[in-house]
Amino acid sequence: MKYLLFCIPFLFFSCGTATSDYKNADNALDAGREFIDACLKGDFSRAAYYMLPEDTNKKFLDGLEKQYREKGRDGRQQYREASINIAGIDNPAETITIINYSNSYDKVGHKIKVIQQENRWLVDLKYTFNPNL
Repeated sequence: MKYLLFCIPFLFFSCGTATSDYKNADNALDAGREFIDACLKGDFSRAAYYMLPEDTNKKFLDGLEKQYREKGRDGRQQYREASINIAGIDNPAETITIINYSNSYDKVGHKIKVIQQENRWLVDLKYTFNPNL
């Protein structure tokens, strides 16, 4: 009986969401929306799945996660409940999309760049912090 009680917590941890449970985005807008929604909800492993895997992007995402975790409980809840407001979409190339958006909580305008690479649409987060790229 003690063995069973000891194993139950590990069973719950092993049933968590794996990255293989995430669905590849069908287009740039879906990838951007999934990434933004994951960040608003504090699900940074899901956000990372929809992000171009580069060290610079990882550092920016770590910074966003740190800022999110430093917010109070009420602030995080407001972000989780916020909706995404798309202000505009620009397609400078067939494989590149720039999404201008804000959220309904803080209403601050942001831009993300979504690129198609190896048949996947992924967010290039470093563009958000340096739009001259």
